[in-house]
Amino acid sequence: MTSLGFGRARRGAAALAVCAILAGGWIGAAAPAQPAAAAAPHRIDADRLFSDVSALSAPTMEGRRTGTAGNKLAQQFIIERFRELKLQPPAGWTDFAQKFSFVLSGRGGSVAYPDATNLVGMVAGTSSPEQFLIVSAHYDHLGQRNGQTYRGADDNASGVAALLQVAAYVAAHPPRHSVLFAAFDAEEEGLQGAKHFVKHPPVDLNRIALVVNLDMVSRNDKGVIFASGTAFDPLLKDLVGKAAAGRQLTVKLGHDRRGVAGEDDWTQQSDQGAFHDAGVKTLYFGVEDHADYHKPSDTADKIPRPFYDEVVELVLQTVLDADALP
Repeated sequence: MTSLGFGRARRGAAALAVCAILAGGWIGAAAPAQPAAAAAPHRIDADRLFSDVSALSAPTMEGRRTGTAGNKLAQQFIIERFRELKLQPPAGWTDFAQKFSFVLSGRGGSVAYPDATNLVGMVAGTSSPEQFLIVSAHYDHLGQRNGQTYRGADDNASGVAALLQVAAYVAAHPPRHSVLFAAFDAEEEGLQGAKHFVKHPPVDLNRIALVVNLDMVSRNDKGVIFASGTAFDPLLKDLVGKAAAGRQLTVKLGHDRRGVAGEDDWTQQSDQGAFHDAGVKTLYFGVEDHADYHKPSDTADKIPRPFYDEVVELVLQTVLDADALP
């Protein structure tokens, strides 16, 4: 989750949800009646999921800050996993990397980032390959500060590991539409990777049906995951509701209505913001802040694996259901 300043105010724990979906049943007076849901399927490799999030948040990754040696190690890890899953670079690209640079200016002067890298893999569609879905997650984090490593297990090794699980299933079960898997750099510096991608997309933005962005998806004390973006397209409520049927977690909708009392708007808080500004439909999955947010204590051992597994299954089903749409 991005922060324009290291001491950014925490995302509100008192957020007002539009409605919630609990183990397949809707909660909320305005929600449609739903039949009892059968147990949802389990298709991800839960052990590999946890192995990936642990590897990406290991001390050797040095917090994955943009431009650092640890960030480059994370790049190598993701590229190797893309190759293992037999993803392909987008059409016209020679490899998975999209290089870019940027400069941040502030009261203390300017800081140049000459070596930032987005990583993008693709699975081609079988019947509508010219239409695209995107699954995205940023892999950068805060790096090392004052002798401490900010390991970023939930933020956002969890999103990248989840992306890799979705990619594994989609690669083994070719979709109708083409799917791009985008691991963005420099999200923590103001969504720079996503902004560059939107300015220099490998495909026409008008051909992107939906962006599913994952940022902080692995832990919540109450077992709650938010799906944000449905306020801009009510049809997404049905998509999320269907995907949540039978899952053993609570899915809440919200954090996407600016100016609503008690509800923080997350639209610009992660990489979906760049796509939203460009008019592309987005759906963001994430948790509210926890005590280890943007601290060195955000480590993989604190991730409740059953909750995390269920979230990734939810995301996978959402992508599959989106692909099933015309």
